[in-house]
Amino acid sequence: MLDPHDIELPRKILIGKGVIEKAGEVAKSLGLFGKAYVLLGKVGYRLAGDVVLNSLSRLGFNTFDKEVKGNEREHEDVLQWATQIKPSFVISVGGGTTIDLGKYVALQLDIPFISVPTAASHDGIASPMISLKGLALPYSLKGKPPLAVIADVSIIMSAPHRFLASGCGDAIAKLTAVRDWKLAHKIKNEYYGEYAASLAMLSAKLIMRHAELIGARDEEGVRTVIEALVSCGVAMCIAGSSRPCSGAEHQFSHVIDATAPRPALHGEQCGVGTIMMAYLHGINWRKIKRALKVIGAPTTARELGLDDECIIKALLEAHKVRPRYTILGDTGLTREAAERLAKITGVIE
Repeated sequence: MLDPHDIELPRKILIGKGVIEKAGEVAKSLGLFGKAYVLLGKVGYRLAGDVVLNSLSRLGFNTFDKEVKGNEREHEDVLQWATQIKPSFVISVGGGTTIDLGKYVALQLDIPFISVPTAASHDGIASPMISLKGLALPYSLKGKPPLAVIADVSIIMSAPHRFLASGCGDAIAKLTAVRDWKLAHKIKNEYYGEYAASLAMLSAKLIMRHAELIGARDEEGVRTVIEALVSCGVAMCIAGSSRPCSGAEHQFSHVIDATAPRPALHGEQCGVGTIMMAYLHGINWRKIKRALKVIGAPTTARELGLDDECIIKALLEAHKVRPRYTILGDTGLTREAAERLAKITGVIE
């Protein structure tokens, strides 16, 4: 008999041009009131800060804004200020770190959270998972999904293409993450949810199918990326964990984050990890690599700005990141196998 788990989903998702101007209306429609704690990333501050703050003020909310600097233990400062303000809800306007900081504050204070991404660079837009480097764990902490997601296509299209390509790498990673999840079900009798898995896989396949549109920065392609990343977040909500969206390719990325002097973007690293894990799973890794190239995402260590040894170390250490069964097994790869894998797939020379 399966253990029960709660499925909490975002109540409102807005995707389109100019929707950021409706931030106040969205908050009001969800029954929110009082103080709004607004976290603003650097890009969010420049592109959307005033619009969101004015929208909230017009609808009668008292706003308290704080710019996110991206420091190692910033979650402590952000939370401390929140406890002094005692907000009714928190809203994050920015990239992955800003959004995760908002989720963290919402989790600690047990208040609602609204996600306003300024770039489609990751799958945390609509998910309950929190990933912050300053936390004790190098992987995700489970919070609650955002009450609402407001994704303004105009703002996301104005972000550098690298961020969009990173989001594609994170979405394509579901091709191996789902297979890792299914493998854990077979080998370890872990819970496996076919609906959540199918939703995550669909998101990855749509990104692959629209690779040329995305690479050309076509609006339809950009909307596809946003919708795919939101769907990945919903898949995690349904599964009750990050399992449908995070496997060995993510663990590979986590090791790079912890060991590389200058890591690349999360989704960029996951995309390269997916190429290699696809080879181990026996699926068409060349097709994945081609799609990433067409999109404009990195496919090699050099394009990530990393040396070969960093890639090998990440492959060797990935299975230790968390007690989660993947294609790497319980003992991981030998150095010889890791080098061979990275060379065969062209990740290193």
